[in-house]
Amino acid sequence: MHHSLQVTPNGRFLQYADGAPFFYLGDTAWELFHRLDLDEATRYLTNRAAKGFTVIQAVVLGELAGLDTPNANGDRPLIDNDPTRPNETYFRHVDAVTAKANELGLVMGMLPTWGAYWKSTGLNANPIFTPDSAHVYGRFLGERYRESGLIWILGGDRNAIDAGERAIIDSMAQGLTAGDGGAHLKTYHPIGPGRSAEIFPAADWLDFHMCQTSHGAHDHDNGLLIAADYALEPPKPTVDGEPRYETIPVGFYFQNQNRYDRFDAYDVRQAAYWAMLAGACGHTYGNNNVWQMWAPGRAPVLHADIPWYEAVDHPGAFQMGLLRRIFEAYEYQQLRPTADFVVDGPRHGGAKIRAALATDGSFAFVYSPRGAAVTVARSQLKAARVKEIWFDPRYGSLHHIHTSDTGAFQTYTPPTSGRGNDWLLILDGRDA
Repeated sequence: MHHSLQVTPNGRFLQYADGAPFFYLGDTAWELFHRLDLDEATRYLTNRAAKGFTVIQAVVLGELAGLDTPNANGDRPLIDNDPTRPNETYFRHVDAVTAKANELGLVMGMLPTWGAYWKSTGLNANPIFTPDSAHVYGRFLGERYRESGLIWILGGDRNAIDAGERAIIDSMAQGLTAGDGGAHLKTYHPIGPGRSAEIFPAADWLDFHMCQTSHGAHDHDNGLLIAADYALEPPKPTVDGEPRYETIPVGFYFQNQNRYDRFDAYDVRQAAYWAMLAGACGHTYGNNNVWQMWAPGRAPVLHADIPWYEAVDHPGAFQMGLLRRIFEAYEYQQLRPTADFVVDGPRHGGAKIRAALATDGSFAFVYSPRGAAVTVARSQLKAARVKEIWFDPRYGSLHHIHTSDTGAFQTYTPPTSGRGNDWLLILDGRDA
């Protein structure tokens, strides 16, 4: 596989070093290194590669007692919890899992540490890093994984809010660069809802933006965060690194939340298409049972109740592969979000329409999350004729409804409507 990734010349997407597009389709497997042995990790990674994922987001110093509870092989990551004294046997396991991911064509989205281990206050704070030790640890990782296919993801679900915390993250990023010679892209995973661009607005090491839109409510428009990043200058790619997870309780961090109201595959799809049509370079999926690699005998976090090896086949994971497939079937890196292409249709709430038009006017994507009718300014398409197609995000089927001249305005009504009946309208003038 290609190992070297870079930002496209226009600053909007990611690509391989040879210029081939790279669609960031991530899965949050935070506890992968910590809780699974190599056979289990291979089972998981094989599943994700088959479904079309391209990035696996996993944490070296894991969230769930990752410093003190040994991994599946009985090894802890650091000697005396000292970041400058890594345990060789633990990192041989990280080596093996990363190598297996690369062998399967996957890029590792490697988080050096969960944020609780550098954050001085807040949830489960257990700080072990100083700027000096962060640099040493970063350099160790950079040297060790210099030849691996990966992206560095700093932060770990925490925000650096003062000069001392920013100094630790900056120093770790500099250590990574010193170790790998700048071979790998870097981004930052904030707590949600949050944006890396607000925490590190001018960091020279931040190659692309990442937001976390989190798990607070049905119909929370994650596209708003993507759009805010897209509007920044200079342009950088942006991705939602932690949207609402399939099966996680809705708004679990609020008081009196209902553990039985959980996000489903529709919530996952809605977030993914909203993000892509707001200008994201890809998207991240998550499942509440998978991120923590829950299995019987382990204490569940956030009401996990399905073994990870069953949850990997929940419908939302399959449907993320369909998302990637339909975008890659077109020259998706030409797409630019557009507000004036849609002239009528829901503009707020769960039915909100989002659309993007190719820079050369050859095709357009329009997403209707509730199957509401939408009217578009068809004259913005540059082709004389256009194929009008409905794409079903649930099953990946294409329904060619018409081929017609372009011009004026046209209203399109999806085949079905209501919650769970989302549709992607494709107006394809490339060879109509």
